[in-house]
This record gives sequence, structure tokens and C-alpha cells, in this order.
Amino acid sequence: MDLTWVTERVAVGGAIWIEERMQEVARAGVTHIIDMQMEFDDTELGRQAGVAVLWNPVDDDFEPKHPAIFERGVKFALQALREPQAKLFIHCAAGVHRAPMMALAVMGALGHPLEEAKKLIQTKRYVVDFAPVYVRSVEKFLSMYGREKAGRKD
Repeated sequence: MDLTWVTERVAVGGAIWIEERMQEVARAGVTHIIDMQMEFDDTELGRQAGVAVLWNPVDDDFEPKHPAIFERGVKFALQALREPQAKLFIHCAAGVHRAPMMALAVMGALGHPLEEAKKLIQTKRYVVDFAPVYVRSVEKFLSMYGREKAGRKD
């Protein structure tokens, strides 16, 4: 299975596609998935394996990404990670652009400085290629997310 643990609870990787791979993901302890690929929706495979899936399809077109994409993923991730035993797998087709982009947004929302998060993700998963336009999209989201979060009284 193409799955790389970036932290003890967050992994990044490539497509699942079939039931057997979803079972491998579940056996690896994954409880939640953010599926960033447009090519295939893992929701039904996840349901069968007892894994919660957010299908958050994004085109890997090297165009700026709308903050709503990150908002959906980060909200799902933070809610999942409130559960002490939860483990999150963020994937796209190859685990090179879209999944690392979302992992960067999640780690930023968790409080990791962006440059440190980028370095950690690339160190753990050497095939990652952070397209500058995607990083700028994450930065834009996190600046908005920080302002929004500062206005809340949680």
C-alpha cells in the first residue's frame, strides 16, 4: 500500500482503488481518509471497511485552489483527530501534489509552522512535490483560517 506516515497519526499517499487495499489501510490503523483524487471516490470502499471517508475531489491542474477545499478537509481532519485513537490518511492518485497539499493545510491548522511542516512531509515522503501555486493556496487558506479561528469563542 502506498502510505507514508508523516506523524504518528497522519499519513500521506496514493490511490486505494480496490477493496483489498482499503482493507490494508484499515489494518494499518487508519480510521479516517481524505480522498483528494477526482479519479475515484473511496466512500463505499471505506464504508465496507469501517473507515470514514471524505471525498474532496480536486483537479491536479496547477491552478490556485479555493479555500473551501481546505476548509472541508481541515474540518474533517480536526474532528477526526479529536478521537485519541484516530489515524488519518490523506491521499490522491499518486501522493505527490494534492494529498501533500492537504496534509500541509491540516498540519498548519494543527499549529505546525508551514516551512517545518513542508520539510517534515518531504523528508518522510520523498516523492512529494509542493507546487508553489498549491503552497500559496494553503497559505491563503491558513491566513483566513487563523482570522476566523481568532474570532471564535470555542
